[in-house]
Amino acid sequence: MVFRRYLVASNLIVFLAFGCSGGANSSTQNTKQVVQESNVTQLFIEAKVTQKAEDFFHQGNNLLDGQRYEDAIKAYDKAIAIKAESPEAWINRGIGLTSLQRYKDALASYDTAIAIKPDKYEAWYNRGIALTSLQRYKDAIASYDKAIAIQPDKYEALINRGIALTKLHRYKDAIASYDRAIAIKQDLHQAYYNKACSYALQSNLELAIKNLDKAIQLVPEKYKKLAKTDPDFNKVRSKKQFQELLQ
Repeated sequence: MVFRRYLVASNLIVFLAFGCSGGANSSTQNTKQVVQESNVTQLFIEAKVTQKAEDFFHQGNNLLDGQRYEDAIKAYDKAIAIKAESPEAWINRGIGLTSLQRYKDALASYDTAIAIKPDKYEAWYNRGIALTSLQRYKDAIASYDKAIAIQPDKYEALINRGIALTKLHRYKDAIASYDRAIAIKQDLHQAYYNKACSYALQSNLELAIKNLDKAIQLVPEKYKKLAKTDPDFNKVRSKKQFQELLQ
């Protein structure tokens, strides 16, 4: 079966506004001006700190894209040390940890992001991936349900939710989840392929072939190759119709 992963992009943007006022020379006005200058200095300091955190965040993203996961995590740690309340840094740190199969550490990172911003779709979604990797399928489904409640049009969560349901042998529920994903995006080859897997696991050759054929029509080489070795098709692999489809 096929997973979908999600990376968070930076949304850290600094806006600063400065103003000048004309100067009378009363002591009260001078005192007020000193306070304004102090505030401006503080804004500069905060802006520099925020920019530094954003720089480390972008560095982490580039390293993550380059599959340099250990280095990416270190960059996110530096960003977090400066700006701990950044859910994006915690989420992408979790993605790096997930990529290193450090799933429990990744969960802690996602949970911190959720504590900061409970309605962060990406945190719930990637948390579901880590839980699935730990074979905690019921918990994974609960995380995907949270993600879907936040953004119902995100088919990725519906696909991965279907995979977790399949692992629990809840095939009808899994297929329903894939169908919801297809209703959002009709050419969703991953959903058709995973539906084929669910039908094959039930020894339903006709519907397994029907859905696998749709996946192959959309991405021929990938799914022909994948279906030849995917253990989900073991129950139907020897059937003539299945073999013909993969030729």
